[in-house]
Amino acid sequence: MPKKRALSAKPAEPSVKLSARGAARLQSRHPWVYRSDINSDIDITDANGVPPGALVRVFDQSGKFLGTALYSSSSQIAIRMISHGSVADLPVLVAERIRAAIAYRNEMDLISNTDAYRIVFSEADFLPGLIVDRYNDVVTLQILTQAIDAAPMREAILQTLRDELHPAGIVERVDPRIRELEQLPPLPSRLLWGEKSSTEIRMNGVAFHYDSFEGQKTGAFLDQRENYAAAAEYAHGEALDAFCYQGGFALHLALHPAAKCSAVTGVDSSRPALEMAEKNATLNGREVEWIEANAFDLLRDYATANRRYDTIVLDPPAFAKTKRDLEKALRGYKELNLRAMKMLRPGGILVTCSCSFHVSAGDFLKVVADAAQDAHKSLRVVEKRGASRDHPILLNVPETSYLQCLILRVSD
Repeated sequence: MPKKRALSAKPAEPSVKLSARGAARLQSRHPWVYRSDINSDIDITDANGVPPGALVRVFDQSGKFLGTALYSSSSQIAIRMISHGSVADLPVLVAERIRAAIAYRNEMDLISNTDAYRIVFSEADFLPGLIVDRYNDVVTLQILTQAIDAAPMREAILQTLRDELHPAGIVERVDPRIRELEQLPPLPSRLLWGEKSSTEIRMNGVAFHYDSFEGQKTGAFLDQRENYAAAAEYAHGEALDAFCYQGGFALHLALHPAAKCSAVTGVDSSRPALEMAEKNATLNGREVEWIEANAFDLLRDYATANRRYDTIVLDPPAFAKTKRDLEKALRGYKELNLRAMKMLRPGGILVTCSCSFHVSAGDFLKVVADAAQDAHKSLRVVEKRGASRDHPILLNVPETSYLQCLILRVSD
């Protein structure tokens, strides 16, 4: 009788053992473990160690199994948990998680009144290293880790997005700095599938041009979408939108049915952003004044000249990209808010934002309160807001709660 050939077994995933601190972090349901919390007696750098982007089994010091993670050979975040159990097929799991993320947004009614929203928000959708946004019939994605960059992962992501969303185009937006940090080969932003990379989108009834190869992030600030509409509900009179980018707040102040603004001015230092803002205003058939200027300098000059407004929006870029930048960032936020408060008429509305994760909600409230004290103003908090609901917040992952938006009524 012929001998049966043995079936080739699937190679076992590499294993890593964590320090007590690293294990405690995972058990608290935070998905990250830093390199310093991987036991020093486990060599993960040589040819026989854990390969870049590998799926790894994670254990505590006593050998207790904690789950399965994605490993990075270069990032200080060496471990990103993908499951608190075993993973039989990672591409299949990734596809399931994408479908679950789409279903979550639909079931919870998080994406009404828009055709532009976030589909996958990395760790917040249990897919660390993957960002996916939808802009009408164009889908964009960002790949941020070695594991998600692997060919089987890319294939699973593309196929799932095609099957679930039926887009006219899928575009990869590349962050060169992230790829360098992850020691991934350089790539250009490019069309991965389909024929379309630009379209028109609507947020809260306001129309915007969208080009997936232009602008910051994946092309627009979808996390502010609900704040745009909220700000418009309270805005009135003469309005100034500092750091206006492509006109998100400014156009809502000018066009949203709830807004009562007689004139709107948008300020930004980027000429390309202002050119797109003007195209967006034309698309909506509304005139808005756009000024190319450094917002810090303009606010200082306007405050000195006693220029007054009824509504001011402050939506600057992140001032604290690392913890080392925190003190400087707080000074910057205080200066901006102080100048804006001095320019507001009694009863004026201040919409002030921070997208710096390292500036906590408490830090931001305090710095705005300190600015009010120095400006001899009283503030009423109308609303405390965060990112749009399609950007989920995981309670035990503070990094997912990074955007602060305060709507304030200012009195003398």
